[in-house]
Amino acid sequence: MDGREILRDNFDAILAKYPEVIIFGEDSGKIGGVNQGLEGLQAKYGEHRVFDTGIREATIMGQAIGLAMRGIRPIAEIQYLDYLLYALQLMSDDLATVQWRTKGLQKAPVLIRTRGHRLEGVWHSGSPMGMIVHACRGINICVPRNMTIASGFYNTLLQADEPALIVEPLNSYRLKETQPSNFGEYKFALGIPEVLTEGSDITLVSYGSTIKIAMEAVASLKELGINVELIDVQTLIPFDVNHSIVDSVKKTNRLVVLDEDVPGGASAYILQKILEEQKAFQYLDSKPTTIASKEHRPAYGSDGDYFSKPSSDDVFDILYSIMNEFDPVKFPKIY
Repeated sequence: MDGREILRDNFDAILAKYPEVIIFGEDSGKIGGVNQGLEGLQAKYGEHRVFDTGIREATIMGQAIGLAMRGIRPIAEIQYLDYLLYALQLMSDDLATVQWRTKGLQKAPVLIRTRGHRLEGVWHSGSPMGMIVHACRGINICVPRNMTIASGFYNTLLQADEPALIVEPLNSYRLKETQPSNFGEYKFALGIPEVLTEGSDITLVSYGSTIKIAMEAVASLKELGINVELIDVQTLIPFDVNHSIVDSVKKTNRLVVLDEDVPGGASAYILQKILEEQKAFQYLDSKPTTIASKEHRPAYGSDGDYFSKPSSDDVFDILYSIMNEFDPVKFPKIY
């Protein structure tokens, strides 16, 4: 199935299972979302449960908080991750702090649906994950690599009473995924990274849309005898609750973090978690390295994306250079 069809059928199952769930946002209703993840659901469930809003992200967030505090389970859609900025103040000051500032007496389990990381153009390809993570402690931040995992996060979070942001990978709506047999039921735990490829030379940590790029580079490096252990963190908050990534670094003695945020953004957050909290620094034989975007928004077009965001070529070059420094005889300079 297309990724967007998996989302659609899972949202269908959610709306049937939970009468208290409503979904709303810009274009969520009549046309079923800009990427058709809600196709036909307004016609099936009515305008009170799946509906459109105006272009007003702050008000969408305010509506969601008020509804959630009154027992409704809103899924509030912010059309693109770039536009989360307009709702960030309410997320940071109001939503993230509800349980803390009421000593657990109140809650607002808002689920925020958005899409981002990578496409083409200035306002549809930002990945300000570092800013979001640092502003929104108190909100779960989910960064799935595909729509099956994204749907599983929705299913998991509807069993909980905590707010969360789910960032669907923007370039995956029409990529094929295996059709699940239990829509609305399957779940993915938060804070549990997944090892996608096992390796002994370098630990590569990433998430979201960058995983596809990492997989391409890992395959090319393997042809040259470099075995990369690729880890998808899956959620930034909570982050690796079992401290499993350090076990990979113990084995490889090298760590690279791949991210689409600007340098020092989410990659710095991930490094702090692994190097300081998990004390992985003591197992390194090479300096820890980050691969991030350029310090600007991508220009429009595929060339703008290629030169502004990390590509599989960038990942290949940087990981190979680390192995070249370690063993220049076995891994000589290519050019």
